[in-house]
Amino acid sequence: MKREKNISRRVALNLWLPIIVVVFILVAALGVIEVNPGLGYTILVGDVIYLIAAVLCYEYTEKMISKEFLAAGFEQSQIQKQILKELPVPYVMTDQDGTIIWHNEQFSEIVGQKITKKSITQIFPGLYKKVFPQNGQMKEYCITHEEHKYHVECRNMVFKNLEQTEGEIQEDKETQGDILQVFYFFDETQLIDYKEESRKKSLVAGLIYIDNYEEVLENMEEVRQSLLLALVERKIMKYMQGLDAIIKGFEKDKFLFVFEEEKLEQLMESKFSILDEVRLINIGNELSMTLSIGVGVNGGSYTENYESARVAMDLALGRGGDQAVVRDGDAISYYGGKTQKVEKSTRVKARVKAHALREIMLTHDKIFVMGHKNPDADCVGAALGIYRLSKALNKSTYIVMDKDCPAIEPIVDGIYRERADEEEDIFVTNEEAMLLKDKSAMLIVVDVNVPAMTECPELLKSISTIVVLDHHRQSNETIKNAVVSYVEPYASSTCEMVAEILQYIVDKPKLKNIEADAMYSGILVDTDNFVIKAGVRTFEAAAYLRRAGADVTRVRKMFREDMEHCRIRTAIINKAEIYMDEFAISTFDGENVSGATVVGAKAANALLNIQGIRGSFVLTALQDCIYVSARSIDELNVQVIMEKFGGGGHLTMAAAQLKDVSLSDAAEMLKHTLRKMHEDGDI
Repeated sequence: MKREKNISRRVALNLWLPIIVVVFILVAALGVIEVNPGLGYTILVGDVIYLIAAVLCYEYTEKMISKEFLAAGFEQSQIQKQILKELPVPYVMTDQDGTIIWHNEQFSEIVGQKITKKSITQIFPGLYKKVFPQNGQMKEYCITHEEHKYHVECRNMVFKNLEQTEGEIQEDKETQGDILQVFYFFDETQLIDYKEESRKKSLVAGLIYIDNYEEVLENMEEVRQSLLLALVERKIMKYMQGLDAIIKGFEKDKFLFVFEEEKLEQLMESKFSILDEVRLINIGNELSMTLSIGVGVNGGSYTENYESARVAMDLALGRGGDQAVVRDGDAISYYGGKTQKVEKSTRVKARVKAHALREIMLTHDKIFVMGHKNPDADCVGAALGIYRLSKALNKSTYIVMDKDCPAIEPIVDGIYRERADEEEDIFVTNEEAMLLKDKSAMLIVVDVNVPAMTECPELLKSISTIVVLDHHRQSNETIKNAVVSYVEPYASSTCEMVAEILQYIVDKPKLKNIEADAMYSGILVDTDNFVIKAGVRTFEAAAYLRRAGADVTRVRKMFREDMEHCRIRTAIINKAEIYMDEFAISTFDGENVSGATVVGAKAANALLNIQGIRGSFVLTALQDCIYVSARSIDELNVQVIMEKFGGGGHLTMAAAQLKDVSLSDAAEMLKHTLRKMHEDGDI
């Protein structure tokens, strides 16, 4: 209406212009009469006649134009109203509270009910006052109504009162008036269905490796080897044919396969049953063949899917094999992992890694060695082994570690007694390490591969050359920028790995007695006195350390418990609850107890001696945190249990930390997890 008024004013002004001109001519004619009366009166008469004609024309034209404007405005209003009413896009207008004021026919069709004076929230519960846009903003929503999926756009509008009978709607730009909400509904059901169908038909890349190909065949009769391989390959091919997958072997123990993504859900629901099927094949072989499977999906392209599958395979192998890993973008899922990683008899990899480590160390002037927070015997023993190697290469070496940790106190005391004549301190704090580092520095991380669990995560970010030596199974978070990563889950301890590396170093570093004792104690503690994960190479590493000066009696004296710790450990065992007839769970308040987590771990080991117990769990409360120590012998994978709580470790030895939770609540969380995993068949 405002626009029509402005146009009317402009037209009226144009109609008045001739009348104004006539008035000027009339004044001029009066002046001409004085000079030339004849000519003046002629102009005057003509001017009067033109004035009368102009006035009559104005009266007629103004009424006609006004009538046409009114008709055009009414017609335009009706057209706009009809267009809005018949707009193919469902459209609804509400007040500030969501009460429906006006809607078009399409909106009535999708709602299919009487909606006058109803609130839009009653029809679409997801659209309520608190989510409406403010201050002229636009908001978008995705809602579902009667199996239809809608993309909804909502805008702020303001109804401005210009006169009592007129008004207009504008976008809200801090103007005064009644605020309205306008909703546009775009039906995307078909589009989403097409996208889902396209996603299901997209190709997924996967890899299958036989973990222990050489180890299984070397212990079999030659005549049965081909039969076993044929059975395994037939089982794999038949399983993949059930998924309409294309599979091709590209090495004697490696396969590449592709299939449609809709089949992936079937695989995941079966929890990759092919792992169990292959493991059960037995034609007289002493060891069961196991598979590792890596699957990459939603990578953006086939090449990225393959790269994701390769990363997933590296993760599966790094976690010990006999499992499947699905990498969906940044999300990672694990399946299987129920058996212990088979120890490899060959030391070729250890020799290659030892040579690579030495070459890298020779190119750097400063060597930093770092373990995990709350270091244990394996951590400090491995650090001391690398320290001795670095010193043999004449490098400035520093161990970044909390030397005041109770778990390593006997080793630290022994180091300071043996180094009483030396002024240099081999241990540095996090702050000192950050000050000492420079461009010539490199970092060797031992007994940990998770960045957040290292002693000084900031050091990882500030040093470019990083080497990782660890025996823990890998998780989602790993140190990804390492130039050398030697992670072997089959190894009993990091000290075992470092002992093998030292034997292949050309310079033959000579360990001091306390260093050999520390490395020997690391193996001893992590294997629970050569009971857990102790293989042939474990005893060979121990023999090397014995020859290097380790003394069994000294080590035993070093880690004897005091009477108070013995009493606490006994109390933890007495307090234990047998849950589901196969799990031993105990809690322990570790405040004011030195080395509380170590006591809890020892109690968990002791609980395994109870008949019928598959797994033991000791929860230690210490400094607003619950430390969970999980142990098993061989029937239970405690690593996958601890991963549910953000922890990790090995198949038979794992741990986790829970924050902002009470001891009793943590115990209930553990019980709930055990029961659910047992019902789902995960343990």
